Amino acid sequence: MTKTTLPSSLPGSKLRAAMDPATIPYATSADVPARNVYSKLQPRAIHALSLALEIKGNEHNLYVAGEPNMGRTYFVKSFLKPAAAKAAPPADWVYLYNFEDSDKPIAVSLPAGRGRKFKLAQSKAMTHIRQEIPARFEKDTFQKKHERIVKKFNARREELFNEMDDTAEKENFSLSLDDEGVLTLSPIVDGEVVSDKDFDKLKPAHRKKLKAKGEELLAGVSSILRQINQNEMEMRDSESALQRETAKTVMEDCFTQVSDKFKDIEGLPAYFEAVVDEVVDNVDLFMPRDSSLAGLLPEGMPTGEDFFTRFEVNLFVDNGKTKGAPVVVEDHPTPFNLLGSIEREAEMGALYTDFTLIKAGSLHQANGGFLILNVEDLLSNPSSWEGLLRALRSGQSRIEDPVDPEQVRARTIQPEPIDLDLKVVLIGTDEHYEVLLYNDDRFAKYFKLKAHLQHAAMRTAANIRNYVSIIGQTAREAGVLPLTREAMAGLIDFSSRLVEDQKRLSLYIPLIRERMIEASALARMAGKETVDQTAMSEAVWAKDYRVNLYEEEFMADYDRQVIKVDTDGYGIGRANGLSVTLFGDYEFGLPHQISCTVGVGHGGILDLEREAQLGGPIHTKGMMIIKSYLVRLFAQNKPIVLTGSLCFEQSYAGIEGDSASGAELASLLSALSDTPINLSYAMTGAVSQSGAVMAVGGVNRKIEGFFEVCRRRKLTGRQGVILPADNVVNLMLKDEIVRAVDEGKFHIFPVTSIEEALFILTGLKCGTRGKNGQYPLGTLYRKVDQRLAELAELALKTTSGGCAK
Repeated sequence: MTKTTLPSSLPGSKLRAAMDPATIPYATSADVPARNVYSKLQPRAIHALSLALEIKGNEHNLYVAGEPNMGRTYFVKSFLKPAAAKAAPPADWVYLYNFEDSDKPIAVSLPAGRGRKFKLAQSKAMTHIRQEIPARFEKDTFQKKHERIVKKFNARREELFNEMDDTAEKENFSLSLDDEGVLTLSPIVDGEVVSDKDFDKLKPAHRKKLKAKGEELLAGVSSILRQINQNEMEMRDSESALQRETAKTVMEDCFTQVSDKFKDIEGLPAYFEAVVDEVVDNVDLFMPRDSSLAGLLPEGMPTGEDFFTRFEVNLFVDNGKTKGAPVVVEDHPTPFNLLGSIEREAEMGALYTDFTLIKAGSLHQANGGFLILNVEDLLSNPSSWEGLLRALRSGQSRIEDPVDPEQVRARTIQPEPIDLDLKVVLIGTDEHYEVLLYNDDRFAKYFKLKAHLQHAAMRTAANIRNYVSIIGQTAREAGVLPLTREAMAGLIDFSSRLVEDQKRLSLYIPLIRERMIEASALARMAGKETVDQTAMSEAVWAKDYRVNLYEEEFMADYDRQVIKVDTDGYGIGRANGLSVTLFGDYEFGLPHQISCTVGVGHGGILDLEREAQLGGPIHTKGMMIIKSYLVRLFAQNKPIVLTGSLCFEQSYAGIEGDSASGAELASLLSALSDTPINLSYAMTGAVSQSGAVMAVGGVNRKIEGFFEVCRRRKLTGRQGVILPADNVVNLMLKDEIVRAVDEGKFHIFPVTSIEEALFILTGLKCGTRGKNGQYPLGTLYRKVDQRLAELAELALKTTSGGCAK
């Protein structure tokens, strides 16, 4: 066997990317100029947003896909607000009383700012009119006209009464008319009016004659009586006409200014005509009422206040102070908040509503601009989602009462729908996008644009400059102390650690902002005026310290050997594997002892985790790949007949993933070859059927977990971690590990194949099968091959012996 040296371990410079603070041209974050650089870091999303600005209509709305903590809403707002600021403010909307059908209020659109002016102008005008009409009735001009009317009709009335009296006198009858208009004829006998009592004393023949004569006379004066009644009606009509004429004059004097000022608005000229007609037709309601009679009015009779409500203006949407197009974020999209509502008020135990109680939703507030919604919040209100889709389909917002089918429907109104022209931006995850795409056909029709946020950007010089701009902008907006260039360099390195890649930068900007705020607080506590690298490092450490209680408890168990993992010495059929555990939002790595036993039999290799229902499907797949690997190497000239088991020692929770399959294969081959494994090393990496060691996740936390156990037991200089070579770019390890590696106290070996890993773990070459079908003597695979052959032979003898019996 030829001697082979161990693969070289990585130097400290390969264990993390380090930003040189001197390359940052700004002394502090306060010196960083304000620039919007998201277009360079999120090109796909920016392209979709830009396209949405250019396409009109209700179909090309946006879905912004990204994970939480990526600053999705902030990103969308930072893009839309500059574009919205260049646009003209959208129109105001008002709801007005419909004098033809009070249940169907009319909607009118006015240029931005004129809605409030219209509301104030009409309110002032109607207040003046309510005062002016009664005042005009008290003026001499009106009183004189009214007196002339009264005199004229009183004279005619007196004339008719005289005519009736004359007619009665000629027939010796007395005529009287009481206050209730009841006409009474009494005969005159011997110059005296006969009362009812005296009339009964007259002779029957005389009574009969007088009665017949009275009826004849009554028939004659009835026509005169009808003329009197007609005269009364004509007088009232003349009085009403005078009042209407006066009211119309008041409207011309007091309301013309309003109607002339807003006559250019579509729909208002006809409305103004209806207002004038309503006032003139109901002029009597403008007269002051006797308060002493208020309690005598029958229930349900409209009061003056109820009547005058119809002249109000419901300023539904007011864009008078809006600068550019609105950008509205609705963070609680209930049906009322999103789609608007028709409110009700209680009076005397009954609920009522009218056009003044129509309230706008965020859909109306954003009309002419942009509406931003979180899809998770939206889907938690199914009625809101359905209402939004209906509005997009029709291009109109129709405010309706969301009535429970089981409830008795109350009297309501039907406001005129409002035309919509806006872009809806949904913010959610890729999972929500797929749920909507596959389960609601309308989603793809009305949300044709997907703005996909990428979670990381390449760590190029240009992107680092952009990242520094984001740090400066975030620092200013968060109000933190200025960051020194060393602190900014530390943040850039921290972002690479977040994404676990030396060549990329994390775009989870809110997480960067959190560290900035906490570092600023720590700097203030220390009496500093800037955030230096010390404060930044302390903030990162403090974040971990606040949430790593479970990790500390695990480490205490390693210290007391409650969890048994050797970090020195050798063992057969044992290897150290690495796993990642997540508690809440804190992830940490833990080493585990993986053990393997083999013996004679036909049971094959059992995955005890799967047998105990603790192993997930990916872990089970890793075990199957291990079996396939054995078949490829050792089952070419004989069957593999054995029984054995693989186990994660002291693992009581579920195990998922194939990152330990390399360590599991190593322990299996160690058990088969009876070759000890160096337990100073831990291994992580998935193995393929061809023996390649493939990249895994969480590599930094895994290394740090094993290093912490070794550090607590004192570093020997022989300990280290074996990892896939493809994972080297993912290394962003803590400074203490980098120092230990540089000092030779800890080692990290990148490998590309399981053979390289086994050479490090056992000190033996694996060997390559020769032309004779055998592996070279002294190699690990020669020992494994021989042992498998022995097990196959023993299994055959056992089976044959059993058959003979």
